[in-house]
Amino acid sequence: MRTETSTPLPVETIRFGDILAAERIKISTLPASWIALTVAFGANTLLGAVAATDVVRIAGQDGPIARLGTLMLAPVYVFVAIAVFAAGSEYRGGQLRVSLAVVPGRDRLFAAKLTVSTTLSLIASIPAVLPGYALWHAAEVRSGEPGTRDVVIGFLALLTAYLLLGLIGHGFAVVAKTVVTPLAVLLITPILISPAFRSTLPHLVRFLPHEAALSLLGMPADPATALDPVAGLLVLAAWAALSVAVAWRVFVRRDG
Repeated sequence: MRTETSTPLPVETIRFGDILAAERIKISTLPASWIALTVAFGANTLLGAVAATDVVRIAGQDGPIARLGTLMLAPVYVFVAIAVFAAGSEYRGGQLRVSLAVVPGRDRLFAAKLTVSTTLSLIASIPAVLPGYALWHAAEVRSGEPGTRDVVIGFLALLTAYLLLGLIGHGFAVVAKTVVTPLAVLLITPILISPAFRSTLPHLVRFLPHEAALSLLGMPADPATALDPVAGLLVLAAWAALSVAVAWRVFVRRDG
């Protein structure tokens, strides 16, 4: 009696498109991805509505929340969970070993993960921030200050900040092999580390990812830590490139 046995497909028969499709399914079916998107959308919309009405002020009449860059950017630290879980969730329960058994080419697998994580994060960032941003700036556009062009540039800068901070989280999750550490560090940095050293080491604090993102958005927390928007973009992009490059090397040489 002949018995049929299943054998793995040769590596060369697994197309890169197939790996992309598999990674897309993994990320889109993670509950954490949808929770992060929903919370970021809700927080951005609420902050946008409050900033538009200016009914809530912090630190007196000179403290409208629309000027508080750290507060307005805060939802991004929930949103980055999409990229962090995409990169770090497979380390739980040895799921990564299964993926590597199917796709032993670590460079191809990492490239696919990074491509899908980046693409889905960019797509998801639009509904996460657009409603709140529109509420925030609608009255300003109607009044002519700032102009529509500046509002569009500001929106694109916000999407860029979301994307680059997500890439930092993605790389950090691979290096740390967990989702907890990168989320905790990314959240603690603007709350504890930046304020603690802002007055004593402003020349260093300005180069932290959070401060660079605020500079990119034109909302630095302190003039002493401000960079011009282009410099903020370059610093944030450098952090993202470094995080991804280190993660790629670690993934190829360590994991398996």
